Amino acid sequence: MAEIWGEEQLIADGFERVYVELEWYDGPWAGLADIDGKPHYFEMHVYDHSHEVDEYQVWPASEAVAELEREQWAIYARWYERQQAGEVGQESHPGHGGVDARYDELELLLAPHRLAPDGARRLVCELRFVAGVDVRYRVEGPDYWLRWRPRPPLIMGCCVDNQ
Repeated sequence: MAEIWGEEQLIADGFERVYVELEWYDGPWAGLADIDGKPHYFEMHVYDHSHEVDEYQVWPASEAVAELEREQWAIYARWYERQQAGEVGQESHPGHGGVDARYDELELLLAPHRLAPDGARRLVCELRFVAGVDVRYRVEGPDYWLRWRPRPPLIMGCCVDNQ
């Protein structure tokens, strides 16, 4: 079982809130989170170096765009709560399109902001789950926070086979 942490401890340890999860695959792949206290998009930088740490492209999101992201996330989180309670089925997922007009409108408005710009910073992060959260996806964000740091430098020659 994963360790969980209270918000006060997360803040003390340098973790920051995640507002929106856009993609998850064995961990966060894309979303919107605070980095240095300001909203930023993050997206996994995919490459074929499985022995290295996960690296993300990160870029700032304006407060106005972050507000739209949080609005769309709230639509999803409310649907998730109803789905978990057995009130609605998967067919009513707002991401399918044509289910929730405002969700669809926000998808179109947000699409250009979700593309990593040239020169996006590269960072790595550590994940911690929030204590006392019994719902995976809540209106205020998913049940984890992230701590960001620069990518550690590569150590050249560390993995050379000298046979």
